[in-house]
Formats: sequence, C-alpha cells, structure tokens
Amino acid sequence: MPGCFKKTLFALASLISFVSFILIIVALGTPKWMTGKILCKTGADLVNATDPELVKFIGEIYYGLFRGGKIRQCGLGGRRSKFTIFPHMVKKLNTGLHVMIIMFLCVAIFFSLVSFGFCILNAIKVPYRAINGPAGACLWNFLAGGFVVLAVTSFMAAVKLHHLTERIANFRENVFRFVIIEERFEDCFWICVASATAHAVNLLLIAISGIHFPKIKTKTEEVNVTAEDIMY
Repeated sequence: MPGCFKKTLFALASLISFVSFILIIVALGTPKWMTGKILCKTGADLVNATDPELVKFIGEIYYGLFRGGKIRQCGLGGRRSKFTIFPHMVKKLNTGLHVMIIMFLCVAIFFSLVSFGFCILNAIKVPYRAINGPAGACLWNFLAGGFVVLAVTSFMAAVKLHHLTERIANFRENVFRFVIIEERFEDCFWICVASATAHAVNLLLIAISGIHFPKIKTKTEEVNVTAEDIMY
C-alpha cells in the first residue's frame, strides 16, 4: 500500500485529470473560442464614412470549432445570423488544420481519462509493473497535455496565419466585404490552456511523489544499569 503522502498526491492528480477531461469537453462544445469586431468595408466605402460614422458599419463575430454567429452592420442596422462550420463552411477554411484541432482535442480527452485511471490505481495500491506506476501516469499526462498544446497552437495558426476569422466573416457574402479590426481569444481557448497547465501540474505532483524524504530518527537514551538499581 502506498503511504499517506503518496496517496494524497495521486488522489489530487486524479482529480486534476478529471477536471481537465471536463474542461476539454466544455471547450469543444462551446462556440466562444474567438470574438472580434468586423468592419463592413464595402458599405463604408460606398458612403465615404468618416471615423464618427464608422460605428454604423462595425459589427461583431464569435465562433468556436463547430458553430458561431455574427452581427452585420452595413449602415442599415444590425442583422444577426448564426452559422455552423460543418458541413458547408469547412470547405472554405483550411479543412485539414480545422479537423486536426478537433482530433487533437479528442485524443487529449482519451488520454485525460487514461491518466485519471492510472492516478486512481496508484492512489489505491503500488502496481507491480513499472508502466502502471508513476512512470505510466507521467506518460499519459504528458501525452494529454501535449495534444492540448498542439490543438491550441494549431488554432492560433489558423487564426493568425490562415485568417480564419476573416474567412468565416466573409462566408457567403456576395455583395459586402468584411475586414477584421479586432480579435480576442475567449473563454474556451483559455480553458484549453488551463487544461494543458493542469497536466503540467500533475507531472509535478507525480515527480514529488517519487521523492524519498529522509526519516527523522529520534535518539534513544541509553539506560545505564548500576548495581544499586539491580538491588532495588
């Protein structure tokens, strides 16, 4: 049986792995990875809008990995619309990169559950095989965190290098052209960053569990038996 200190660390690590699993699922299903402000360039150019008038042509957009929405402002008031990435819009995006982001997160979900199981196992007993012990728990946490990092990095590449927000904003816009004037990474993006950080914390906890702290030995007083003690 593992010691109390080791039990506590692995129990905490298992809780963190489960929280990471929940965080990734929430991030996958919530359409708030990115928000931004979009300028209706065509409408503003038609009326030669100056700075005070540009407010009438600035709308908003938000999206996640599967769906999103936007408010079009082209001088005639805001028009709300919602959209889905699959199956139509994905053809206009970098399909391979977008699908890779989703797959990375799905693999991270699997490894988060595996790391949760391994941490529970190590909290209950000391496994006979090394791969089932702290080494295995480290491996699964490293893989889970690594795939989340890959997903986050790929999403950043899609936004900054492949102009993901601009492509989504101009999807099926035949008359008006929109340009991006502001972009912000939102809650779900940072939730994934928190998930990767959680697995890094787990690696630290597992490393601490393998440290053998020196035992404090108390000095025992030597008993001196004299002849007078024997007489009594």
